[in-house]
Amino acid sequence: GVMYVLDEPTIGLHPRDTSRLLNTLHRLRDLGNTVILVEHDLDTMRAADHIIDIGPGAGQFGGKVVQSGTPNQLSHCKSSLTGQYLKGSKSIPLPLTRRPLVSDAEGRVKFLTVHGARANNLKNIEVSFPVGAFTVVTGVSGSGKSSLVIEILQKALQKHWYMHRIFPGEHDKITGLQHIDKFVIIDQEPIGKSPRSNPATYTKLMDSLRDLFAQLPAAKKRGFTKRRFSFNAIEGRCPACEGQGQNQIEMHFLSDVWIDCDECKGKRYNRETLRVTFRGHSIADVLNLEIDRAVELFKHQPRILRICKTLQEVGLGYIKLGQSGNTLSGGESQRVKLSAELAKRSTGKTLYILDEPTTGLHIDDIARLLQILHRLVQEGNTVIVIEHNPDVIKTADYIIDLGPEGGDNGGHIVFAGKLDEVIDCPASHTGRSIRPLLDLTN
Repeated sequence: GVMYVLDEPTIGLHPRDTSRLLNTLHRLRDLGNTVILVEHDLDTMRAADHIIDIGPGAGQFGGKVVQSGTPNQLSHCKSSLTGQYLKGSKSIPLPLTRRPLVSDAEGRVKFLTVHGARANNLKNIEVSFPVGAFTVVTGVSGSGKSSLVIEILQKALQKHWYMHRIFPGEHDKITGLQHIDKFVIIDQEPIGKSPRSNPATYTKLMDSLRDLFAQLPAAKKRGFTKRRFSFNAIEGRCPACEGQGQNQIEMHFLSDVWIDCDECKGKRYNRETLRVTFRGHSIADVLNLEIDRAVELFKHQPRILRICKTLQEVGLGYIKLGQSGNTLSGGESQRVKLSAELAKRSTGKTLYILDEPTTGLHIDDIARLLQILHRLVQEGNTVIVIEHNPDVIKTADYIIDLGPEGGDNGGHIVFAGKLDEVIDCPASHTGRSIRPLLDLTN
């Protein structure tokens, strides 16, 4: 007679452990309890008795019940994106060709190598990450993935490049740093904790918007400069909310809440600034535009259009340019960060580190994410991802599987190599979990 509510319980779980979780949930149900999950994992959905699919899209395009019924009923619902993946009519395909590992002039593969990794449960291992490749670090929960990639590699690079006062996990040295010129962490942390942070400011789009508005005849007539169109500058912002568009109300025994400013009604700017318009849109109207609409509005403004299109490409066409960073989900924040990277001029020697980037993402969003990550690699960059999701693993150029188990029984390299080899490794739980996904005839 107990109702259990779980929010994405498969996060951080290897497929081997997901099956164990499902067995436990089924036992709870069989005892007469009610189990409700928020979940994106296809195997978990197939094991459900009943599915409620919300959509059909995201943001303003969602919020409706698309289908409510058994997994089989959902798979036959043509209007359900989830159903199409359940049925198999849509899927994340295997790459048609495998990207060869990058070699130097002498024919030796370029590697970034961690020597003598001993942090936490790592057993003094030497791990090589190929440069210019998409590498997935996998293994069961507690096998040492985060210890290797986050505690050692990421922190050592932060200390090396940015002189951070940080202490990497125990290891001897890292070689191959000459192959990369910078590194970027793409996580799901918020792009900002206040209404001032938004996709336009994070991607530097706001600078181009301010330049555009400052060049308009109405702005020049009034003597407005670029500074006038910053909601952080006293000249143009609303004096009541100081450009935040919202005011924070302190709740002594609850979390603080933000409410729209009574004076500017959430527009951030004062009346004089809002009189300057571009094609009938004030700067506040532009920030209130969905990205899909902004692409159309700025189709003849190349600098602005380029950034808007990168946001659109990562699947964020439904969010608003000025949407407060503290209202974005972890997956949305992550994709804003990726779009900011895509909008930059790539040097082709950047290392990107992502820790379980599929957390909270629908399978269709994962497909978009993979397209972006592979695009970064195509430009010569290196991508290292900690991940359990089989659909991500199967697209990797190189797999590093740690284990064989978690805790004291982990910390070893079970396998390091290409996808078609890991499925034949008897000690690899990962190899067994992805074998059913592979069309071996290809």
